[in-house]
Amino acid sequence: MIRVLLVDDQPLIRSGFRALLDAEDGIEVVAEAADGGEGLAMAGEHRPDVALVDIRMPVMDGIETTRRITADPALAAVHVVILTNYGLDEYVFDALRAGAAGFLVKDVQPEDFLHAVRVAARGDALLAPSITRKLIDRYVSQPLDTGADAGLEELTNREREAVALVARGLSNDQLAERMVISPLTAKTHVNRAMVKLRARDRAQLVILAYESGLVVPRGS
Repeated sequence: MIRVLLVDDQPLIRSGFRALLDAEDGIEVVAEAADGGEGLAMAGEHRPDVALVDIRMPVMDGIETTRRITADPALAAVHVVILTNYGLDEYVFDALRAGAAGFLVKDVQPEDFLHAVRVAARGDALLAPSITRKLIDRYVSQPLDTGADAGLEELTNREREAVALVARGLSNDQLAERMVISPLTAKTHVNRAMVKLRARDRAQLVILAYESGLVVPRGS
């Protein structure tokens, strides 16, 4: 059973998402919150698998809520997905940097919404190649020096290759095909790289790959 926390200041949005989720087998909404402060408290109390967090809320916005959830070791199993009306704007970018597993635009189709919740629950990032491209463009225009290369020397050659392909937006199945290995082995390479680089999830792995210079944006 996938346990979901809804954090949004609009009751109509929450009720619509809840209706979709509660009607789906294998998913249950364990709590709702109307602002980030309440959402943080609910996350601590219920320990959901997925927290769907609006990016603009009173009291505490989605970025700070995400940052506090991902910084709490007791909430390490909570995957934060940002809800936004605005696509990949600066707020979403900052939320990914804060540790969000990905984002959803609120006008997403119901089937895509449910699929995204399942993807987030199993620890995969909600980053399509087109979104990865926008992240890359942002780093080209505003490069950041965060010392992300500190763990690169610990990676094996195959782990480096896997990280580079993840940063290009490939799934585990696509990694397996490209690297001529099984999907399970591909997932193992990615997971080991995440541990060595201290990346919470694939979204952070993508960011680290570009911050460290392991992958250079095409055309840069």
